[in-house]
Amino acid sequence: MKASVAEEEAPMPLKGKGGLKTLPCIMANEILEKVASFGLHANMIVYLTKTYHMSPAAGAIVLFIWGAASNFTPIFGAFVSDSCLGRFRVIAIGCFVSLIGMALLWLTAVVPGAQPPACGHPNDDCASPTSSQLALLFAAFAVMSLGSGGVRPCSLAFGADQLDQKGAPQNVRTLQTFFNWYYASVGISIIVAVTIIVYVQDDKGWAVGFGVPVVLMAISAALFLLGSPFYIKFKANKSILTGLAQVIVVSLKNRHIVLPPGTTHVSFHKKKGSKLTVPTKKLRFLNKACVIRNQEKDLNPDGTASNTWNLCTVEQVEVLKSVVRVLPIWSSGIMVAVVISQYSFPVLQAGTMDRHMGSKFQIPAGSFVVFSIITLTLWVAIYDRLVVPPLSKITGRPRGFSLRQRMGIGQVLSCMATAAAAVTEGARRRKAIEQGLADDPQGIVNMSAMWLVPQNCLAGLAEALNLIGQLEFYYSELPKSMASVAVSLLTLGLGFGNLVSSVITALVNKISGAGGGASWLNRNINKGHLDYYYWILTLLGIVNIFYFLACSLVYGEEGEDKIWDDDSEMKQEDLHSARELPVAV
Repeated sequence: MKASVAEEEAPMPLKGKGGLKTLPCIMANEILEKVASFGLHANMIVYLTKTYHMSPAAGAIVLFIWGAASNFTPIFGAFVSDSCLGRFRVIAIGCFVSLIGMALLWLTAVVPGAQPPACGHPNDDCASPTSSQLALLFAAFAVMSLGSGGVRPCSLAFGADQLDQKGAPQNVRTLQTFFNWYYASVGISIIVAVTIIVYVQDDKGWAVGFGVPVVLMAISAALFLLGSPFYIKFKANKSILTGLAQVIVVSLKNRHIVLPPGTTHVSFHKKKGSKLTVPTKKLRFLNKACVIRNQEKDLNPDGTASNTWNLCTVEQVEVLKSVVRVLPIWSSGIMVAVVISQYSFPVLQAGTMDRHMGSKFQIPAGSFVVFSIITLTLWVAIYDRLVVPPLSKITGRPRGFSLRQRMGIGQVLSCMATAAAAVTEGARRRKAIEQGLADDPQGIVNMSAMWLVPQNCLAGLAEALNLIGQLEFYYSELPKSMASVAVSLLTLGLGFGNLVSSVITALVNKISGAGGGASWLNRNINKGHLDYYYWILTLLGIVNIFYFLACSLVYGEEGEDKIWDDDSEMKQEDLHSARELPVAV
């Protein structure tokens, strides 16, 4: 995700700075960081349940919270980059913080006494981790989340900074080529992470499996710093998120102001040359933020606000109103984020199924998520070229489906994904019991793990339709300069999706296990009812579809007749950052 664009043009770069020669260091940094971080997350539920003796529910909750933190911190990283330190420093700090976090995680696997004593069988009375052991583990997760908050929001924009030469005849084409390579590298990196890194963890053990990401992250940081003398480093500027916060603060400060029914008798502060001179009547409380109460105290001689935390512009107020307006539809996407964050339990299912391809090779249990990623990537690749042309003839829309139709279809597909997961788990559990494995959670059921592929493909397609549809929806409904806010909204949705997942998991585990009975999310999944858990998610998803339809109906038509100051032109890096391939964590 990207930080917001500086409001003023940066000075011309020095001769010899930037250009294609800087991209190998930037791209290598991004690729290695993605491989290292995603490679750790994909198989982590196995580490938590087998090494730390956590129950599936407890392990999943830990990973949901880790995922939420990793989605929230990039928002703060973008703010710090924009308003304080600049992109280069934030990326550099993020790399080293991530390296420290990965090293801490590696220590949990190699330091004697850093994990509970080994346990021969899950049914044995295994020792629980001590508070100090959990403190080291959770510290590693927290530090890695902080590191990702520095790298992820700035990497794409920093690469664009090196190539974006205003007025150059090949500028747009050069940037487009860079963005295409960037997106391709993200997809390939994640695929490598959930296949090769996971395979190393399964085959060589956790000490080597966690050590490889540490080495990759160290190389990533070193390569990024190696290109430092050649980078274009723009200074930090005011973040657009600061402007939104100012409207809220000033509105509260001026809450005692009584606005007349109309606007003719009120003097509003507007940016010089702005097309927005009077605020709209919607959400009138926010209009108090741009009321000029005293011309001499509130304004400088040039017409600007003497204190931006005491007076905002009409445009700032209308921008915040546009964000508030899309929030109900944004909230309907949280349930989709819940569904696509369900990576932990399928790993445990796959571990009890036949994963062989041929007589010797066995697919790692944590690698089945690759089918979701491949589906998402293929859909993004073929949608414009193969799907839109015939679909546009049928629907009469240039993009085939409207944005909200795509989001709605994505929600339906997410329900289908959890329903398919429930059906598959029901069949797996029945076979386990029929084969006498009810008391043996490590026994291999005579059922191919390829039955898990449909639910992964449906989840990937749901992500491609709904999450990318959300991005384009926010981009179309917000001012062009707020593409970074569109990305931030999506990131927030993913973070809240992880938090909601942790709450649902905790409630299901507690309620289903009340009275001494076996929890649906039992440590022995053959005795539990993971299929019931998936059916609950399906039911919640169906309810959410109706909620989405209600929000969509209230929202009305897409694209209000509002003229923004930035409608004529948009920064190239904002345009493409709004289309960044979303990958749920």
